[in-house]
Amino acid sequence: MSEIHKEIVRQLRSIEAEEDVRILYACESGSRAWGFPSKDSDYDVRFLYLRRPEAYLSIQEPRDVIERPISDLLDINGWDLKKGLTLFHKSNPPLLEWLQSDIRYEENYTVAESIRKLSPLGFSPKSCIYHYLNMARGNYRTYLQGSEVKIKKYFYVLRPLLACAWIEKYNEVPPLEFSVLVEELIPAGTLLRETVNNLLIRKMSGDELNLEPRLEVINTYLEQQIAYFEEAASRFGPGNGVSYEVLDELFRAALAEVWGEGSLWTAGVSRRSGN
Repeated sequence: MSEIHKEIVRQLRSIEAEEDVRILYACESGSRAWGFPSKDSDYDVRFLYLRRPEAYLSIQEPRDVIERPISDLLDINGWDLKKGLTLFHKSNPPLLEWLQSDIRYEENYTVAESIRKLSPLGFSPKSCIYHYLNMARGNYRTYLQGSEVKIKKYFYVLRPLLACAWIEKYNEVPPLEFSVLVEELIPAGTLLRETVNNLLIRKMSGDELNLEPRLEVINTYLEQQIAYFEEAASRFGPGNGVSYEVLDELFRAALAEVWGEGSLWTAGVSRRSGN
């Protein structure tokens, strides 16, 4: 285990002690998970956690996000499982991405895998297309206009648009890895593919990638894709969805697994449900 991995685990244990929660799952998000980190990229740690059963019976709703101050090296924050499952019901792309991450710091209980298994059923092409399209459109308008642009921002428009194209082609959650999206969706031997690959090599080698002349071949592609998905997004289906009843049972099972079957709340639920 690397020193940074050890430090991340120490931070997670500190959060558990300070917040009186249990961390169910923790992973890397952002550029490291997407496969294009710079040499100085920070670590974007995301996690799901669960409070004690009695916290969910309070008149005052417990805060459903835990955040730690961002440092030069670490950006750590997480969602309460209840919030996560509510967003999963809406096919939330960030959560779907967390669950796919190959860089996992912890997976201490079965709930993350249970959600993962439900992902194909819960996946909504329309919701995800709109999410990625809005992300691409916002970053394009903010960073990639004019004769000189923040050149590293190309990745933050390319990746969501390639995710849209993956959904259109395969009707499934797109992979995290940028290189997989490029290899599958941008034809080899084209100027676009060559330009994107060269930019990726530069970013991963530590080039500054700040203000530079815009790359017309990429800008043209981005404008075409944004225009296309703005028109096409409404044609995608909503998916089958996962019922709240199924997610309620998953939530209760997680409470029982983490805090024990003997908790008063869990026992009460078992009696009411006839188990």
